[in-house]
Parts: sequence; C-alpha cells; structure tokens
Amino acid sequence: MASLFDKIAKFAKSPQGQRAIRTATDKAQQFAKDPKNRAKIEQVRAKLQGGGKGRRP
Repeated sequence: MASLFDKIAKFAKSPQGQRAIRTATDKAQQFAKDPKNRAKIEQVRAKLQGGGKGRRP
C-alpha cells in the first residue's frame, strides 16, 4: 500500500498536480505583492524570528 507521501508525490508530478501548484503559487505571489499583506507577513516573520524574546523562563 502506498504511503500518503507517495500519493502526494504522485499527484504533484501529474498534470493536475502541476496545475494546482502553479495556481497556488500565483495566488501566493499576488497576496505577497499587496502592501497590506506584505506588512502582515513582515510582522509575523519578525515575531517568529524574535523567538524567545520577552518570554519568562
């Protein structure tokens, strides 16, 4: 029996999978180009990179 990962990899290599990946990539790029969304992305990135700052032990 094929594992879930094998099934996903097979789908990703299929024409339908390639189309889905291309569509998702295009949407993500459009989202990231919007200045408001870009600011949100930067805030989350800064928060994640800040890691343990401001936390109590």
